[in-house]
Amino acid sequence: MSAVPKYDVFQAIVDPTRRRLLDLLSRQEMPVKEISGYFPMSRTAVSKHLHVLSSAGLVRERKVGRETRYRLVPEPLQELQHWLNYFEQFWDNKLSMLKHYVENEESGATD
Repeated sequence: MSAVPKYDVFQAIVDPTRRRLLDLLSRQEMPVKEISGYFPMSRTAVSKHLHVLSSAGLVRERKVGRETRYRLVPEPLQELQHWLNYFEQFWDNKLSMLKHYVENEESGATD
């Protein structure tokens, strides 16, 4: 019996198709058949992307009659938000230094 791979949020969102899927599912719950209409790939390929997102906890599926519907589960994205917030401080510092440099260059001042 093989183990089902478990993806983390970072692995799941690295692919642009999966990011588009999350965007699409953020609007409403949808069945695979409808989702597939938004992508230039087979329904099987879309299902594989949905499986990765589901494994990362970013989407949930439920059966409605004979179709499977998918919806976004945004809570795991908080892990990504926390990670980005930590590194934002470094960007803020670099941007402040760049602003200071540009303003001094424009005024002809030197340090």
